Amino acid sequence: MFPYPSGAGLHVGHPEGYTATDMLARYRRARGHNVLHPMGWDAFGLPAEQYAVRTGQHPRVTTEQNIATFKRQIKALGFSYDWSRELDTTDPGYFEWTQWIFLKLYNSWFDPDANKAEPIESLSYPPELQHRGNAVPPADLEQKRRAYRDSKRLAYVSEAPVWWCEQLGTVLANEEVVDGKSEVGDFPVVRRPMRQWMLRITAYAERLLDDLETIEWSDSLKEMQRNWIGRSEGAEVDFQIAGRAEKVRVFTTRPDTLFGATYMVLAPEHKLVEAICTPEHRQEILQYKLDIAKKSDLERTELAKEKTGAFTGAYATNPVTGRQIPLWIADYVLASYGTGAIMAVPGHDTRDLEFALKFDLPVVQVVRPPAGKEWCGYVGEGSSVNSANEELSLNGLSTTEAKKKITGWLESKGLGRRNVNYKLRDWLFSRQRYWGEPFPIIWKTGADGQPFHEALPESALPVRPPPLDDYKPTPDGQPPLARAREWVKLPDGSTRETNTMPQWAGSCWYYLRYLDARNERAFCGAEAEKYWMGTNVTGSGGASRTTPGVDLYVGGIEHAVLHLLYARFWHKVLFDLGLVSTAEPFYKLVNQGLILGEDGQKMSKARGNVVNPDDVLADYGADSLRLYEMFLGPLEMVKPWSMKNIEGVYRFLGKVWRLFVDEQSETEFEQNLTAAPQLGAEFLEKIRLNSAIQAVEPTPAQHKALHACIKKVTEDLEGLRFNTAIAALMTFINEAMAWETKPAELLSVFLILLQPFAPHLAEELWSKLDGDRIESPVQGDSAPSTLSYFPWPEFDPKWLIENTLEIPVQVNGKLRDVLKVPVGISSVDLEAAAKASEKAKPFIDGKAIKKVIVVPGKLVNIVAG
Repeated sequence: MFPYPSGAGLHVGHPEGYTATDMLARYRRARGHNVLHPMGWDAFGLPAEQYAVRTGQHPRVTTEQNIATFKRQIKALGFSYDWSRELDTTDPGYFEWTQWIFLKLYNSWFDPDANKAEPIESLSYPPELQHRGNAVPPADLEQKRRAYRDSKRLAYVSEAPVWWCEQLGTVLANEEVVDGKSEVGDFPVVRRPMRQWMLRITAYAERLLDDLETIEWSDSLKEMQRNWIGRSEGAEVDFQIAGRAEKVRVFTTRPDTLFGATYMVLAPEHKLVEAICTPEHRQEILQYKLDIAKKSDLERTELAKEKTGAFTGAYATNPVTGRQIPLWIADYVLASYGTGAIMAVPGHDTRDLEFALKFDLPVVQVVRPPAGKEWCGYVGEGSSVNSANEELSLNGLSTTEAKKKITGWLESKGLGRRNVNYKLRDWLFSRQRYWGEPFPIIWKTGADGQPFHEALPESALPVRPPPLDDYKPTPDGQPPLARAREWVKLPDGSTRETNTMPQWAGSCWYYLRYLDARNERAFCGAEAEKYWMGTNVTGSGGASRTTPGVDLYVGGIEHAVLHLLYARFWHKVLFDLGLVSTAEPFYKLVNQGLILGEDGQKMSKARGNVVNPDDVLADYGADSLRLYEMFLGPLEMVKPWSMKNIEGVYRFLGKVWRLFVDEQSETEFEQNLTAAPQLGAEFLEKIRLNSAIQAVEPTPAQHKALHACIKKVTEDLEGLRFNTAIAALMTFINEAMAWETKPAELLSVFLILLQPFAPHLAEELWSKLDGDRIESPVQGDSAPSTLSYFPWPEFDPKWLIENTLEIPVQVNGKLRDVLKVPVGISSVDLEAAAKASEKAKPFIDGKAIKKVIVVPGKLVNIVAG
């Protein structure tokens, strides 16, 4: 677990995933596994920085206060975390290794032939840069080599249009912009070109897709990642701009429709727009670009919105028809997708058709749809029509055949090529903030007067944020770190990078640091990484694991295309460099459903529907909260909270308590506690065990009740069906309450089943029952000292074998009795028993029995008249 410690603390929805994993961790320990179950804090974040801007209080002070609140609340719930492994992304001992991993990205490139990352030193230069010669001066050669290296790095600098938020003073990623406003603070954002650090995640697009097949995630979550990566096969096609040397390159998944391209659309941000725009259209183009700068990508590509655009005045040549077609700009084309330009085929594309109809552009049929369908606006497959020139004809070919033929023709003419495109964009990795990891990068000036970047040596890590009095960006828009002038300027004349890393950086690899949290020499020792992340590892009780990576990750669906995709990317780079032993970080992943407020809406302070767990603990105790979190319904489902319904699990735990303790001593405890509450612990020790609990041999029925419970709870915990496991515990208690004599042996085993769910109550009752009378397979100093480490019971199937059956007896098809009969009773004896039934006799006496239908083991039906 790795939550962001917000100032508001926990609400009851937060512990759902923590509770599920704690129950499973306790169960796995009891099954003999060595369990790694840690807690840490994804603590860098914008809220603490915003508070610093408003108040002047250093973000670290705010962060430490928030962590203390979270930690107090979490500890109160009895989670069995290994606090010796606690992490905090703002700790220099942690972000030193975040910066170290960034340097690994910076000093690596992606080799497409090997399909993996390699050290930058292995990069081969193109022929013109390989040898020093008279043709290229040494200084120029090194400058060109540096530029070539930098163009291949996995971490690189780019001048890119980004979302700038004036109020927050920072750049935001696409995922942090909602409806044209910042996700945090709901402030307006605009597009602005800025120098940014980027990570080349697109190089891993194919591996990120392929390796989804190797991990146990839900189909819906895998599909979300596939859609985000957005792989599509097609062709790139070049259109020559009339009267200019430049070409416009487009990517299309339907090259078979090229004969139907009657105009082109460029993204307003496309680099050619201003160059090709004619004077009479310049003002309109500039105004249009200004208007769409405030729109998010989602707003721009919304299918239902009215189409807008502006004509540049320029034309390009359709390479298959030879006709000149107009070049427009429109907001529904994004610079970040494909090439930032499209060929518009209005006859067979919905958005292109809407645009063409609005601006009176030609619409041509080039696909014949199946019989009965209208061709105009038809977007499916069919056969090509009106698609021929002097050298090429697609007419009559199926869509698949036409795609293949025209792509081959384009390649033969040098007009295009086959290509695979992805919606996934490289990761915008820099922020104009103070409260984040500083980049371990410096800037120098080359002989040509141009700045270039270099990595700091690993010995210079960690690079700590400098102390500041003012956390706002500078008046000229530079990041807050630029205010620390002495920190920025180094003695050799170089300057530090003043952007910081995004919050995602620290959360990309925390699970690896958990494995070896106090290692000062490495981000994670190789031995620890192989033990916890590798396969075929045997635990202390002989249990083994065969799944690579983290065995179970429980988290919200909101991480599907952000944290989870980023973490997979970082992990694959580390794997390529030989720093981890598995290709994927998280083998099994489960998304817990939201717990809604009592009004059925997502909990938030703004709605006033937040339930504080501190209040629940005060009224019902930690075990009740734990049980209710899981008893609400299946882990993956969305569930509403109810303060009324929590009383049900509270009453169940009260029933468990009353089953074990003497009623009179409980009354005495309550009276004493009222008089002297400060002596509560002392009074608790005086509560006596129920005298009905005795060291006697259980009856077969009692054995059956326990072993049915063991079987059900075990199977449900394996399947993460916590709610039905709790229901099985309730069933057992209901049966046990009716026993006059309660075998101590059985109740001791029940407490082992109860402890993952309600550890506080189970441990207390265990101590009163003297539960260690159950012999442990581990003796001596290694024997478990608490219930939490006692071995999990195995159910014995012999106790679940049924000796009797319940057989319904019908007379003329109506139920009249239910007989208890021995298993294996003959049909003759079963018929006789049915006829002798006291409840059936009144409906048989005085009537002739015409027929008796006996279905062995199922029913008897007597037909009488």
